[in-house]
Amino acid sequence: MDVVVEQDGAVAVLTVSDPRRRNALSLELSERLARAVAACEHDESVHSIVITGAPPAFCAGGDLGALAAAGQTGSEADLQRIYAGFLAVANAAVPTIAAVNGPAVGAGLNLALACDVRLVGPGALFDARFLQLGIHPGGGMTWLAQRAVGPQITAAMALFGEPLDAQDAVRTGLAYRLIDSGGEPRSPAAHEAVVAAAVDLARRAAAAPRDLVVATKAALRATATMLQHADAVDYETAPQLASLASLTPRVPESGG
Repeated sequence: MDVVVEQDGAVAVLTVSDPRRRNALSLELSERLARAVAACEHDESVHSIVITGAPPAFCAGGDLGALAAAGQTGSEADLQRIYAGFLAVANAAVPTIAAVNGPAVGAGLNLALACDVRLVGPGALFDARFLQLGIHPGGGMTWLAQRAVGPQITAAMALFGEPLDAQDAVRTGLAYRLIDSGGEPRSPAAHEAVVAAAVDLARRAAAAPRDLVVATKAALRATATMLQHADAVDYETAPQLASLASLTPRVPESGG
């Protein structure tokens, strides 16, 4: 059980790895994920993060034993510890991409939703499954899902247990792109293809100055709740001027 961290240039790839338990988030694994994200945040050489799970699953959700223990104690702090990993992803200042080619269930769905963008392979499956387990949704799942796919699809998932496969995820906007390399849907090759595509996409953000990338993501968050276009123009003015200050003015060409 571990969170494996690999770096490809300015892109960090974090793999939640406990394949025998389908990468279910125990207290320890969640804490390791939170620490790994924090380390990336403090590493100036990391401009973007890819989150994935060791095959065959993305993440099977929160550890049911830990969730039951939190229920017995009634401790909000214990519940927050289970969710610490994906909350760290949700709060990350640098861009994040989920590379999903297996089941993302319950808290695993939250982990995928916590990322800015989701790429999927043919083996991806998104399943809320809280009610089917007799558990109220947690970790802000209802908020995250409604922002991604709207109230109706969120209701279908959360209230009626409707899972979304890879094609449905792209169709509904839960995922940005389907990466299908052919062959077995949940093969190691299919997983590697999704991760490679996520790293390739992450490199585009990683190519820009880190402070500019962080400021742009902050703007996306801030303007998402604004009602007026003028408010967004006002918000963006200061960071845009700061970025323009680093440009070298072009010297006009003289006429011959």
